[in-house]
Amino acid sequence: MDTNQRAPILLRGGGDLATGVAVRLHHAGIKVVITELGQPLAVRRTVSFAEAVYEGAHTVEDVTARRVEPEQLSVVLEADEIPVLVDPHVEILLQRQFPVVIDARLMKTLPEPLPVEVPLHIGLGPGFHAGVNCQAVVETRRSHTLGRVYWNGTTQPDSGKPEGDPRRVLRAPQNGVLAAKAKIGEHVEEGQVVAVVSEDYPVVSPLSGVLRGLIRESVQVSKGLKIGDIDPRDDLSACYLVSEKALAIGGAVLEAILTQEEIREKLWK
Repeated sequence: MDTNQRAPILLRGGGDLATGVAVRLHHAGIKVVITELGQPLAVRRTVSFAEAVYEGAHTVEDVTARRVEPEQLSVVLEADEIPVLVDPHVEILLQRQFPVVIDARLMKTLPEPLPVEVPLHIGLGPGFHAGVNCQAVVETRRSHTLGRVYWNGTTQPDSGKPEGDPRRVLRAPQNGVLAAKAKIGEHVEEGQVVAVVSEDYPVVSPLSGVLRGLIRESVQVSKGLKIGDIDPRDDLSACYLVSEKALAIGGAVLEAILTQEEIREKLWK
């Protein structure tokens, strides 16, 4: 197959769930381009292609993403890697055609309109309404409807609460700059300081487990922002593997794409 003939899809966001989508699509032979913020706030950084913005390149499982400028897209795609553009307003859509745009930023609010119309716009989670501001929406909340594709209507509303034990989510106690006191993959004990915000505000682990995620050091954070994740199962592999939730959502996105014959022809030309 001549990979140069394959049209890539555009994925907005490089966090852990978006990365799971990218990995699943990549394994299915679909070329993916990711757009991100200039300073991403991914928590599960070890499994987030957003890290390529800071590091230049980042590998999750067996797939590598690389930060690029628009003129470098083709070269990186031909190398079977995933290009990551700093382009929060998807201005690349004004320069290049994409048959599919997937919004995986999980903003949980009404999205701003795309700068151009695209053949297939897929939204993940709350804020998207199939038939109104996208063509299809994927359920992202854990339940029996996780990973379902809706061509009409919306997903479950945002509960405003983290899934599972709410204690596992670490939040910034104040506005400021984060300094890490523990590393992702490290076992932490209940009461241990895992980070400090602006030197005066400690972030303490409320339970024992493995530090599964922590926002990048020296990043400016706001009070209440999710900055870390403790996994009480203490499974180190969970820090480096795409989650079952991300894979389920990725499978749903693949399903949505495969149902559209005109899209399939462009992606596997």
